[in-house]
Amino acid sequence: MPKRKNTFSSWRHGLAQRAVHTAWAWVQRTGSVTAEHPGRLRFGAIGEATRLAFPLGTVFGEPWIRLGSHCIIAEQVTLTAGLMPDLDLGPDPILRIGDGVVLGRGSHVIADTTVTIGRDCYFGPYVYVTSTNHSYDDPHEPIGRQWPRMEPVEIGPGCWIGTGAVILPGARIGRNVVVAAGAVVRGMVPDHAVVAGAPAKVVRRWTPEAGWQPPLRTPAPVPIPDGTTPGQLRALAELDESAVARLAELETEG
Repeated sequence: MPKRKNTFSSWRHGLAQRAVHTAWAWVQRTGSVTAEHPGRLRFGAIGEATRLAFPLGTVFGEPWIRLGSHCIIAEQVTLTAGLMPDLDLGPDPILRIGDGVVLGRGSHVIADTTVTIGRDCYFGPYVYVTSTNHSYDDPHEPIGRQWPRMEPVEIGPGCWIGTGAVILPGARIGRNVVVAAGAVVRGMVPDHAVVAGAPAKVVRRWTPEAGWQPPLRTPAPVPIPDGTTPGQLRALAELDESAVARLAELETEG
């Protein structure tokens, strides 16, 4: 026989669930870090409208971390300067993040020596950027006990770094570069390139003389015209393929 549904118990469960969700949303809002409400963190700089979502990842060396304005740092993002907390790293910043940067959930930026991320870079979730790598020169010493190698990392403005990408010490990535998901990048990457693989290689590049090579397989997206209303967009979404084709013909004829 099916069990009778306990309406009162179900109502209590729903009420408790809403209470938990409301409380967690309050915790997230209250625990986020901004220039006006930095909490315990004392960054070298944190720009206007920049927010670090709660819960935070590991954050230390913040006096040597400079965050630009209008940045979004998602949940569980690690930002570190130096090998460990409570070190004096000198007068200059170690980790610089430009204006308008988005760091996806669970990403890590490990700056034991200088790491620079240019403005308007967008990172997918779980990207790993590090200026330090383990060394294994001594075959008789455990690798974890050998002094690491450090090289500066620079990511130019306007880049898109895909989910799970790894940026290794010494990487110099140009402007408006696409790093494919899961790519492992080291060395130099030219401007306006797409890189993929492990190790990452250039699979497409734009130059003023030749455009994109190999050519793009799909047309560029058309931006929504200024002044378009939500109602107009909903009306367009309801059109079938024949109506869209007819509109395209009318536009060509016009």
